[in-house]
Amino acid sequence: MATDTLKGTPGAQGGATAGLRRLLLDNGALTALIVLVIAMSALSGDFLTADNLLNVGVQAAVTAILAFGVTFVIVSAGIDLSVGSVAALSATVLAWSATEAGIPVPLAVLLAVATGIVCGLVNGFLISYGKLPPFIATLAMLSVGRGLSLVISQGSPIAFPDSVSHLGDTLGGWLPVPVLVMVVMGLLTAFVLGRTYIGRSMYAIGGNEEAARLSGLRVKRQKLAIYAFSGLFAAAAGIVLASRLSSAQPQAAQGYELDAIAAVVIGGASLAGGTGKASGTLIGALILAVLRNGLNLLSVSAFWQQVVIGVVIALAVLFDTLRRKAGATTPAAGASGGGNRGRQALTYVIAAVVAVAVVGATSLLHNGSSAGKTQRIGLSLSTLNNPFFVQIRDGAEEEAKKLGVDLTVTDAQNDASQQANQLQNFTSGSLSAVVVNPVDSDAAAPAVRGANKAGIPVVAVDRGVNDADTAALVASDNVEGGALGAKALAEKLGGKGTIVILQGQAGTSASRERGAGFAEGLKDYPGIRVVAEQPADFDRTKGLDVMTNLLQAHPDIDGVFAENDEMALGAIKALGSKAGTSVQVVGFDGTPDGLKAVEAGTLYASVAQQPSELGRIAVRNALRAAEDEKVENMVKVPVKVVTQENVAGFEG
Repeated sequence: MATDTLKGTPGAQGGATAGLRRLLLDNGALTALIVLVIAMSALSGDFLTADNLLNVGVQAAVTAILAFGVTFVIVSAGIDLSVGSVAALSATVLAWSATEAGIPVPLAVLLAVATGIVCGLVNGFLISYGKLPPFIATLAMLSVGRGLSLVISQGSPIAFPDSVSHLGDTLGGWLPVPVLVMVVMGLLTAFVLGRTYIGRSMYAIGGNEEAARLSGLRVKRQKLAIYAFSGLFAAAAGIVLASRLSSAQPQAAQGYELDAIAAVVIGGASLAGGTGKASGTLIGALILAVLRNGLNLLSVSAFWQQVVIGVVIALAVLFDTLRRKAGATTPAAGASGGGNRGRQALTYVIAAVVAVAVVGATSLLHNGSSAGKTQRIGLSLSTLNNPFFVQIRDGAEEEAKKLGVDLTVTDAQNDASQQANQLQNFTSGSLSAVVVNPVDSDAAAPAVRGANKAGIPVVAVDRGVNDADTAALVASDNVEGGALGAKALAEKLGGKGTIVILQGQAGTSASRERGAGFAEGLKDYPGIRVVAEQPADFDRTKGLDVMTNLLQAHPDIDGVFAENDEMALGAIKALGSKAGTSVQVVGFDGTPDGLKAVEAGTLYASVAQQPSELGRIAVRNALRAAEDEKVENMVKVPVKVVTQENVAGFEG
């Protein structure tokens, strides 16, 4: 395994200062991790608990496994942007094979692993023999892998086989299996890099590809193997991720390729190639997990969390540059002797002892500090990149302030795995209750069951949670809303005409339910014909682009149904003067911008929920559940069709 060493001449002047300088420069990532752990322990009394530290390990597992595979690629001066999509595709293949196709689970697992390897081989072939830049080849695979995942699953999550879902469980009731898988994959990575011919070849290719070729290395074949390794590790990460969520999510692991690359770079690898090690990558993944976990516990804004993580990545690269300028060098692979390895092991032992001592001391600051605190409630929203959910947050914060409740809000960014992490953090954070707006009703279940086990009441808002206990569900009826939208549009068109449907993000329960309700409601109007259905991901810009494209094929449509107001507003922009005149548009949610468009006449109607009221009622019920008061299992907030006739009197 390649290890970083610092040039220096031992002498009397070196002393303790030189030794400390060597330790900090050679182990910058480890130093940063120790500082982070100490800081989080000092700032939050909930950080340094056994349950929370295990949470950090679980939350780091998927990123670390992906990053181990990416380490091979970066060491050889390549890049792999496809690992997130390959992970989702492999998990989808496993779930579909074992359930829909009826293939025995062991064969389905092998098929999923083979899928990852094949994707890696395709990347390697395009790069080695097709002469495509790694960025372009893997970017193409990113799109292909995600598309195939959606095709196979038809955009809906697929339940994971129970026998494989145990990978997301614990051994002995306390040791998480994902952590064990992470450790095994890390040891495998260290072995490949430090003890095998292909590992030494990776360093040689990354150091100087032409020199490696001239020295007799079959560089093209080696690159095939390198990217195949990356695909194999991506498949393993996908299986572990889906096991945690008890379902294969076609949109899972979006953006994880960036986290994996960040973990490798934070761990000391250079994007120029030739350096990198498994231990550094693991530390990089742990730094990202500790940051996210600690920032959740400290109630830092979800938006600021992204800023902090970006700054940490930039600082890691800057530190690496300074380290190299200060004289840190990397010997050839395999050149590190037993003395270096012994020194490195001693460094890790000393670091662990120092961390435990300091953390133990800081934990005393929090003893007994929980007495007399106000009630604390966590709110995990599926996204804050949508006005509807922003209104839920605003209503919740308003009610929490009124009731004197400390409310922590997190943004899952439409990522079921990230939401599972946030719910786990809430569970270990000594909260009184949790409010969750699930990204996916099935994927949220394991984390909610964890809260159930810890005795923390959970209230679901807008969407329910399947196969888990919730104290209450505060929601509008998306299916009923879809049917009302169909009725409003059909009656406006006089019961006949052609329409298009702009669907939400594939795989989300809101999109499925609203679409199903609209389809059911449209059965009463056989004169209405749907000529096109396309997803626009609940996004206004994508709604504009998709609607523009659909108008090229269907210029004479009479109506549009969009599964939220944001897409409806994008469609209105594409329609121009046709909106509200020759083409009638119906949206969903009753957002402020949507209601303004209704008032202006460009949007015929919006199936309006009352998001602020949803947030207020959810917090109110969560507090009641926390105080063991009686709570109704189902709290319905009515939806209504808002048109120009009644928009003035509507309050969302």
